[in-house]
Amino acid sequence: MALASVLKRYVQRKGNRNEDWKEVKDDEKEEFSKLYKLWKGPTKDTCTTYKAIPRFYYKLPSEDELLLQKLREESRAVFLQRRSRELLDNDELQGLWFLLDKHHTSPLVGDEQMINFEDFMKVSDLAGQKCKPFFKPSVFAKLLQSDPYGRISIMQFFNYVMRKVWLHQTRIGLSLYDVAGQGHLKESDLENYILELIPTLPQLDGLEKSFYSFYVCTAVRKFFFFLDPLRTGKVKIQDILACSFLDDLLELRDEELSKEVQESNWFSAPSALRVYGQYLNLDKDHNGMLSKEELARLYYSITVLH
Repeated sequence: MALASVLKRYVQRKGNRNEDWKEVKDDEKEEFSKLYKLWKGPTKDTCTTYKAIPRFYYKLPSEDELLLQKLREESRAVFLQRRSRELLDNDELQGLWFLLDKHHTSPLVGDEQMINFEDFMKVSDLAGQKCKPFFKPSVFAKLLQSDPYGRISIMQFFNYVMRKVWLHQTRIGLSLYDVAGQGHLKESDLENYILELIPTLPQLDGLEKSFYSFYVCTAVRKFFFFLDPLRTGKVKIQDILACSFLDDLLELRDEELSKEVQESNWFSAPSALRVYGQYLNLDKDHNGMLSKEELARLYYSITVLH
């Protein structure tokens, strides 16, 4: 009987401890939930800022969401067209030059016309809304040099405007080939851009169409060699605009480009033909590829013959 009583009392005490432990766990869970909600902050249903702040991130559509992809492409095209209309055209640039010439501030510095800040802002009011972004005090301060009257050069300011317009136009043109819409171009995107650019470059009129593929490959590889050092397979549009390669390529629009300049320009027809000739000389078996042995001849000619 004594043993049975001891066992009953033990089981009773153990049952009470289990109930106490369960209460402790429930209290702990409740306290944890309270602290977690306090740390996490208000939810979407309780916080009013969710209604005030617009959504700023949209997930890119997947490959099987064709309708969303088409909608995104059309939206980007409309956006780029709107940005293009905001830029100054040739007539508006000529009108801006006429206003700057008319309201220049005396005296002249040699043959160069100057303008002070007061006349600068006067031209801003007359030039129209499109020109407003160029007539900021910060722009005037950047172009201000050592003029004793506190003026800037009209020619320098006008060149600044044209450079800005050109950069925006070129960025819009490159963005049209940005299929992903993420601000970078893949190798195929840049190839399409340069291929469609060739007919607009008079210095490349002598190239045969059968040579276009090699020329495009030569031009694109220079961009990717220098602008994609990690070999990600894409380059930023911003990096393309910041480097001088695009300037060298578009320099071929000049119909009166000298032979010396063409020889030093990687993208010129003589330069591309020279590289093509060197490639053919190295490709002894004419299979279109360079083996290690064939490429070693290039190293030998550079280190030994020169």
